Amino acid sequence: MIRGSLVFLALAMAAPAALAQPHKPAAKPNSQAATKPAPKSPYSAPAFKITVATWGKYPPFNYIDRKGLPAGFEMDLAQEACERMKAECTFVAADWNDLIPGLIDKKFDIVMASLDVTPERRRRLGMSRRYYLSPGAFIAAKGAPYDGPPALLRNKRIGVQRDSMHADWLDKNFRRSAQIKRYPSVADELQALAKGEVDAVFGDKAQLWLWSQKPEGQCCIVMGQDIKDTRTLGIGVSAGIRREDLKLREAFNKAIGGMLSDGTYKKLNAKYFPFPLN
Repeated sequence: MIRGSLVFLALAMAAPAALAQPHKPAAKPNSQAATKPAPKSPYSAPAFKITVATWGKYPPFNYIDRKGLPAGFEMDLAQEACERMKAECTFVAADWNDLIPGLIDKKFDIVMASLDVTPERRRRLGMSRRYYLSPGAFIAAKGAPYDGPPALLRNKRIGVQRDSMHADWLDKNFRRSAQIKRYPSVADELQALAKGEVDAVFGDKAQLWLWSQKPEGQCCIVMGQDIKDTRTLGIGVSAGIRREDLKLREAFNKAIGGMLSDGTYKKLNAKYFPFPLN
């Protein structure tokens, strides 16, 4: 009994010692590994994400290429501007009558579709700086003696599109000194020139030159001086941008200015036309 009691006493004295051993807490998960940031992308975020809309039916300024994509002089300018603005751009074509409403409704962010700057558009939109100006010009039969100042066309028959700014300019300068014949469209006045019904046609230089490059226009050549009259013929073509998008308009204007100053605009211009458009 004494020996058994001693064994029990020894076990009882050892239990508190075992309970007194310090408890080692379980290892905690590595919180740093759980919150470690993802590696940074080597590409910076675009400054703008925008949709550029055009008409697609006014070549070579804007048209749809064989792949079904918007192309042309204006789209080349737009792509260059997007690079300079560090913008992620999508290019789309839309019906003419949907361009400005779509811009206002935020379906598009920039419209580049040969929009002449007019007082009405200035009221509704934030028009960019001018990116091209096609001057007024005369076209006549090759060899005609009119390749000089407009005064050489006095007492001659001059065709023009009815109710156009070019008709306004002719009325202002030739009402009493030439026979002005008005036609429903540019195609009609040029057809009259090819038939010899008029001695010359006055209109947009780019349009007249493009017609002279076609088989039906081989009879004729653009001649004389460029006519630039901002009061009658306007100040040129600009991009349509919403009035509230001030930063976008500022960036676009800076991009166009850079192209003009570093020669990029001149190269793109020469790709489509043998004469300057700005």
